[in-house]
Amino acid sequence: MKDEVRTRSYRDAIYQNKHLFRDKIVLDVGCGTAILSMFAVRAGAKHVIGVDMSTIIEKAQEIVEVNGMSKQITLLQGKMEEVKLPFPKVDIILSEWMGYFLLYESMLDTVLYARDQYLAPNGLIFPDRATIYLAGIEDGEYKDEKIGFWDNVYGFDYSPLKTTALTEPLVDTVEIKACVTEPVQVFAIDLYTVKSAELAFTAPFTLDCRRNDFIHALIAWFDIDFTACHKPIRFSTGPHAKYTHWKQTVFYLREVLTVEEEEQVSGTLSSRPNAEKKRDLDIEIKYWLETDSPVRSANGRCEYKM
Repeated sequence: MKDEVRTRSYRDAIYQNKHLFRDKIVLDVGCGTAILSMFAVRAGAKHVIGVDMSTIIEKAQEIVEVNGMSKQITLLQGKMEEVKLPFPKVDIILSEWMGYFLLYESMLDTVLYARDQYLAPNGLIFPDRATIYLAGIEDGEYKDEKIGFWDNVYGFDYSPLKTTALTEPLVDTVEIKACVTEPVQVFAIDLYTVKSAELAFTAPFTLDCRRNDFIHALIAWFDIDFTACHKPIRFSTGPHAKYTHWKQTVFYLREVLTVEEEEQVSGTLSSRPNAEKKRDLDIEIKYWLETDSPVRSANGRCEYKM
């Protein structure tokens, strides 16, 4: 809730579209402290059902009561797939389902289940579109600190741990000035149509270099859209935008790419749920830099686990 960008975007999407919420049945998937449920009631919803697995729902119940909304909000603790809703269909699904890198530990599968089971024909989903972007960054100092650290640990060679460190993406804020390339869209989700199987993807990318510099890592972030709104609302988790708790996800490359302005770094980004832990991700980045200089030409493949 302290994430102002996120909470304000949801609030505006709901309050500015009271004509969509008036007298509607709303489902809040992963309702947490019920802030979205209460926004919906304030916007005129007839009834809101909030569902969450966590014990936070006990506190949510108290919050709903002290705000005088107990008659309009029903809170259910349990898995979306197992609880019994008091209505056979809902008009609107609300959810703050996004995880780091959009899909890590996300609740998207649960939202899609709710959509398929409960959303009425022509029903609405808030938000309904998500897009992942990629860019290359110069980050030599921090890479040395995080990865190079293992070369000499109090006088000992810990380089075997370097490989492990490289496979762990870093969630952190990146300054816009660190971006060496233009951003590029790599994956987009339409929540009305996407199927769970499509969340495992391989997408090609081509990054245009802005200047002569070095690329130490690729970063990913996502934008979220509420397209059902009278005036579309969007927020971004990118380095150009105001801080959110999702920050950006940094994927360090094994080698440093030496690039010149107007050159291109191409490749593919693959992401799929881990076979054993479905909310974890196995990510692979393949990249190549083709230049006139054989010394600078490079290609590689890196695997990451989130």
